Amino acid sequence: MIKKSFLFAVVLLLMSCTHLPIEQLPSENYSKRIKFLVMHYTAINYQRSVKALVEKGYVSSHYLLPENDDDTYQGELKIYQLVDENDRAWHAGNSYWQGRQDLNDQSIGIEIVNIPKCKRLDTATEVEKDQENGDSRHCFFPDYDPEQIQLLIELSKDILARNPDIGPTQVIGHADITPTRKNDPGPRFPWYQLYKAGIGAWYEKQDVDELWQQFSQHLPNIGLVQSALNSYGYHIIETGILDNQTLDTLSAFQMHFLPWQVNGKVDAKTSATIFALLKKYFPERFSRLMQRYQQELTPEPTPELAFKRGQVDQTFPAVKRNKRALVNDRTTFKSHQGRGEIIIENIDALSADIFVNGQRLNIAAELKANTAYQYSLARRTKNGLNTLRVDNVQPAGASINIVIPYPELNTKQTNKALSKGFAKVDQLINQDIDNGFPGAVLLVIKDGKVIKHSAYGSARKYASGGVLLETPEKMTRDTLFDLASNTKMYATNFALMMLVEQGKLDVTKPVAHYLPEYQGGGREVRTVKDLLTHHAGYAPQVRFFSEDNRLGKRFFSQDKARTQQLILTQVPFAVGKQTKRMYSDTDFMLLGTLIERITGMPLDVYTERFIYQELGLNNILFNPLKKGRMKSEFAATEIDGTTRGCRFSYPNVREYVLQGEVHDEKAFYSMEGVAGHAGLFANASDLSVLLQTLLNGGGYGDKYFFSQKVLDQFTKPEENAGSYGLGWRRANHGDFKSFFGPYASSLAYGHTGWTGTVTLIDPAHDLGIILLTNARHTPIEGDERNYKFLGKDFETGNYGSVMSLIYEAVLNKDF
Repeated sequence: MIKKSFLFAVVLLLMSCTHLPIEQLPSENYSKRIKFLVMHYTAINYQRSVKALVEKGYVSSHYLLPENDDDTYQGELKIYQLVDENDRAWHAGNSYWQGRQDLNDQSIGIEIVNIPKCKRLDTATEVEKDQENGDSRHCFFPDYDPEQIQLLIELSKDILARNPDIGPTQVIGHADITPTRKNDPGPRFPWYQLYKAGIGAWYEKQDVDELWQQFSQHLPNIGLVQSALNSYGYHIIETGILDNQTLDTLSAFQMHFLPWQVNGKVDAKTSATIFALLKKYFPERFSRLMQRYQQELTPEPTPELAFKRGQVDQTFPAVKRNKRALVNDRTTFKSHQGRGEIIIENIDALSADIFVNGQRLNIAAELKANTAYQYSLARRTKNGLNTLRVDNVQPAGASINIVIPYPELNTKQTNKALSKGFAKVDQLINQDIDNGFPGAVLLVIKDGKVIKHSAYGSARKYASGGVLLETPEKMTRDTLFDLASNTKMYATNFALMMLVEQGKLDVTKPVAHYLPEYQGGGREVRTVKDLLTHHAGYAPQVRFFSEDNRLGKRFFSQDKARTQQLILTQVPFAVGKQTKRMYSDTDFMLLGTLIERITGMPLDVYTERFIYQELGLNNILFNPLKKGRMKSEFAATEIDGTTRGCRFSYPNVREYVLQGEVHDEKAFYSMEGVAGHAGLFANASDLSVLLQTLLNGGGYGDKYFFSQKVLDQFTKPEENAGSYGLGWRRANHGDFKSFFGPYASSLAYGHTGWTGTVTLIDPAHDLGIILLTNARHTPIEGDERNYKFLGKDFETGNYGSVMSLIYEAVLNKDF
């Protein structure tokens, strides 16, 4: 009885569903689901295609077209429908076209039997191996079967008739919608033949010819070409560089529209073809991009700071006057007692009164127009800030320009400083040397003078395997060191401060503002400041150089371009933004890439040309052995390469004593020796000029790099974390006393390097300290996991004690 009642209820329910009171009231607000028609080649024969597309698995398509020249197919050619057009076939995968993603939901896919012969280099064996799909530049593509293409044309026309939303630019290849993964239907696919039959898009030859002539004179920049490709439909981010996504996208475009020149290059013909297609199918976008093209031919001046010579380069009387009369025509400059000079560039004045520290300068009674006068300030200057005031420039309306260079280092040491003032420092370091510490160079600057510059021990003590050399290589004051993480400060941070000064960088902006591909996974909200303060959330490092890294084999890279791409788009965050400070090399590797993008040149080229060479420094550089330097000029680091005493192995691992090669594995293997976190080499003398530049507030001699205001922005204490600035570490009342000692002022800042280097700048005492050691050039003790370099057992290799004795000598005025 219960079963009969149940069946009766079910019947009533079914009957009620078919007799609902539904009345059709058609809306005009709708569209068709199908927007795209996607062409594929199978890359395998007919039988294998059926097995892959029909049997239970992961791929399918709506239609399959066999070819005549296929031993696995018999009989007349016919079209096979595998999936109903109203259903979703799995043919597009992760895809994008014209603003839409996951095209399986919106497209019809046609698989065409065609089998390219592709090869790919096996990196393990360096032997080319056959494969069914691959990089189009390593494939042989056969012609398509004419009868097969005729069937395809008929089928496509039929599909287009049923799906009016598929326009000419929505008939596309698999490579168009996934250019980084696929290259089908390949360069032999007859797109032009389909276009002549009314299927798909093509350009007008006259438009291409006209644009080709124009672009041959002035080629569009890469960013504009990227924007044009995106406007047509491709998923490409405008980065302004010829990166991997651009090479892949250009190759896909060329296979579709320029199949006789698939090279991934941005040339005039390719650019003209892209723009010709936009002109035909998207005229408004074409006009907008051409307007940009014309504007970029005559770019507006970038917000560069006016050229400035020295710390004061100013015209008096000032044109822009303050309402408070006694604040006009006054400024300050840094100097040291008994030093300094002033250059008076007279424009059209006859006389002027110039005062330094309240004392009137004795200058020419009558000035000549357009003449420069140079005077010593030795009798009027003092240590620290000095005042400059200009009055009574005559006649009225006349003006003069005054230049005061920044202080330069006096490198002449006194014997007293060497023999007495730093005796305890020498005693400590020499005692460590006697007990097995390898070597060091110490340089101290105070009030613009080098008051200590000494070398200790050996630049190299060991041969490979840890055998002591019969004759160790002596350390000298000119020995160059691998600065390790001090690279972050004296390359990356210096460059960043310059870019901020020039108005090219705002550290409060998102990283993606400068690196547009830095997207996804929370990257969009990370700012440049987050990287500088190690608050982005990255783990301390990614061991790209080894397949055995925390993130897996897909993060293995010994190629700079690939490493940068992984950091920009793939490396995950370990913690959330601003949740925890995690000191990370990844932060500064990314900042190095940012500098390269903004400046348009490699980090080493930019820093060496626009910082070090400007200062006349020839002993601070990246990749020194590639630039003609000898190994004997350098302090050695690890004895057994980067194996940690044969504890580690990975592809291309170094097993010899490192000397003149950057130790850091990520910099050496994964970034070609030039990275934002490591790779810089220098001797103490060249570094001292950079320290004096910082003590001067951003310049040296007549060279101006950045203002005191920008330097303050980078060195001031971070909110709620006084021991950190932007990149810099701060002494902050003893927070880093193990590195900087207990006496460093609250204004002191600096950094350390893993190889055994420390630098400190203390503006309160006008003091700079450089201690360079080769602490890692020592044997390693311990088991496979817990081990240590013996050099790190010494006081010299841990910095703090040496710093204490230096400060005691300076503060007690023992020199």
